[in-house]
Amino acid sequence: MYTHNQATLETLEQLRAESIAAGGKEKKEAQHNRGKLTARERLHLLLDENSFEEFDALKIGHGGNIGDKKKYLGDGVITGHGTIDGREVFVFSQDFTVIGGSLGEAHAQKICKVMDLATKVGAPIIGLNDSGGARIQEGVDGLGSYGEIFHRNVRASGVVPQISCIMGPCAGGAVYSPSITDFVFMVEDSSYMFVTGPNVVKTVTHQDITAEDLGGAQMHAEKSGVAHFKMPNDVLCLRKIRQLFSYLPSNNQQKAPILDLSDSPKRTDPALDYLIPANSTESYDMNVVIHSILDGAEFMEVHASFARNIICGFGRLGGQTVGLVANQPAVLAGVLDNDASSKAGRFVRFCDSFNIPLISLVDVPGFMPGPDQEHGGIIRHGAKLLYAFTEATVPRISVIIRKAYGGAYLVMNSKHIRCDVNYAWPTAEIAVLGPKGAAELIYRREIAQAADPEQVLNQKMEEYREAFSNPFLAAQRGYIDDVIFPRDTRSHLIRTLQMLDSKRVDGPNRKHGNIPL
Repeated sequence: MYTHNQATLETLEQLRAESIAAGGKEKKEAQHNRGKLTARERLHLLLDENSFEEFDALKIGHGGNIGDKKKYLGDGVITGHGTIDGREVFVFSQDFTVIGGSLGEAHAQKICKVMDLATKVGAPIIGLNDSGGARIQEGVDGLGSYGEIFHRNVRASGVVPQISCIMGPCAGGAVYSPSITDFVFMVEDSSYMFVTGPNVVKTVTHQDITAEDLGGAQMHAEKSGVAHFKMPNDVLCLRKIRQLFSYLPSNNQQKAPILDLSDSPKRTDPALDYLIPANSTESYDMNVVIHSILDGAEFMEVHASFARNIICGFGRLGGQTVGLVANQPAVLAGVLDNDASSKAGRFVRFCDSFNIPLISLVDVPGFMPGPDQEHGGIIRHGAKLLYAFTEATVPRISVIIRKAYGGAYLVMNSKHIRCDVNYAWPTAEIAVLGPKGAAELIYRREIAQAADPEQVLNQKMEEYREAFSNPFLAAQRGYIDDVIFPRDTRSHLIRTLQMLDSKRVDGPNRKHGNIPL
């Protein structure tokens, strides 16, 4: 009996060692030579020490119908659960040393298992992607397996946070799973995403392009907006995921954890009283306001390199996570364009899905004019942000810092679309148009007939500024709840968040709305 048990234990040890060995020493060294960590090393850095519990380490795929039929324990992906800062999270980490991390039926079944468990227990899902794509040897079995994952991504959306980290190749159908998730991380110089690769592009369009230029981290972070974060290496990327995780709740039934940074709610910043230039055409950096008001001046910006004329990200006020949306006057004067509207709209919807209050800091001269924007669908894209703010039922607060003109004023979380509390600085300008545009429209005949049209225009602009370049008219109408001293912004926001903590909103009886995608 003892001998039999001993043999069984030895078999288990041997199988586990084989699973851990994965593709072997040479392939692991090759991974390191490319500046990449192995699948297990990544999980070790991502999760709390000794917290990882693995599933299906001994699972084997059917090997396919053609080519190399060698079978590997684990089938090229490590799955299971662990903790980050003591909070449960489900993970999968694709192993490029095993058949290039390609996705076969067993591989997908392992991923689907942890996704199902994550939604069942209400814990986030983090996927570390490093895969050559669908396993060709398995034919339609491998291809169909992607559909099973996509289905679960959609079912989990808005239920538990989903984070994708691209740490190697991600091509073809494989790109759609990360794109459905809430946040996408990419590693510079070692990760890329595209539907069709450089070879196909060359065949179809006769255009030579590298994988990096076609779908690298920098391109997706700056141009396409697919990547929310780009990091220089695997280690910093995994640390960044842990930082993001600290701002998020585990599921849509919970609130984000409270973290006391010992920053007084009563703290003021007199420098804010003098931040806004006297000339309303001059710019300033909205980041100064953001870092001044948030706990510990800590702010985690999302999509930092994409559509930089609007700022989105997470911070804390009184220890509570908030989602912050702010126009950036230092970039394109803070105007709303197609990319900025889509970027902010998606961020607002994420915060609303996961009970994160929304703060908007408004300095917006309007929507970007021009045929490129109109032809690109600025009506449709601007409507996304309008829809997202209007739909949101979490606590919503806005602070009008300076310009709030036209339709952009309405879209940026105004009282008219049911923002809960609207504050304004004394420098706020709330109007249908900017002074120049308004004067040219209202007094066009008088200006045209004047001996010195420019002088008359300047005079009328000044009259318009005196009438509307302050927040007091809007405050008299009740569209602004209070005009506050800039130095007191932080304390007003914290106190208002406390008041709104028990906010409840009953929506209409419907399956879901139809956002203008």
